[in-house]
Amino acid sequence: MSFTVSPTWYQDFFTELPNEFWRRAIPPESAGAEIDFAERHLGLTPGARVLDVPCGSGRHSLILAARGYRTTGIDISEEAIAYAAQQAEGLEVDLRVGDLRELPQDSAYAAAVCLGNSFGYLDLAGTAVFTKALAGAIRPGGGLLIDSSTAAETLLPGYKDGSSSMSVGDITMTATREYDVLRSRLFSHYRFTRGDESVDVTAVHHVHTCAQIAALLEEAGFTELKFYGGPEGSPYEVGGGRLFLTARRG
Repeated sequence: MSFTVSPTWYQDFFTELPNEFWRRAIPPESAGAEIDFAERHLGLTPGARVLDVPCGSGRHSLILAARGYRTTGIDISEEAIAYAAQQAEGLEVDLRVGDLRELPQDSAYAAAVCLGNSFGYLDLAGTAVFTKALAGAIRPGGGLLIDSSTAAETLLPGYKDGSSSMSVGDITMTATREYDVLRSRLFSHYRFTRGDESVDVTAVHHVHTCAQIAALLEEAGFTELKFYGGPEGSPYEVGGGRLFLTARRG
């Protein structure tokens, strides 16, 4: 096993080829269902200010803007933000390159969403900084939605290291995953290929228990935590494929 990956791996991971693979691989309708969930469970109405962080290539930010929300999308990938800006023609949306720990601290947002399984990019200390930054961005009583496929209760039941492969159009992705028991981290080693072009990168997800996530959010000032099994709103269970967590800024 090889666990020598930079803690800031995400600064260099999201270049054009990996980003383009995920843009193609994720069904467009899934983002709409996730925003439907946010509207239902956070009580959002058009005109509200919503923060999407990290926003990636803008699939949620653009839907929010199209539905009439005053949307800010923040992501560390310059390529992803440039792509989102190109797709946003005719929409009013604020797209920015930035670190998810350095958010506007003006308590101006009615809600924030953290979708796309990005909540585990940071270790516990870094995640604590992120949750406090979210609290500073959201107004009192405002909502938060977190989406994770790597919470401990989701990932670990039946977990085995292994490999997989997937192609979308002319891009092929092969992945090998391994779990670092000592530090509770999932390493996903990817190779993306398109013709003669190839990119080898590794993603790291820090695996937090639901109790750890709840404690971080409560320490940051969030209340009314609720756990769901995905955008359909089913109860969250051990071994469930996804965690959708909602909370309110106290």
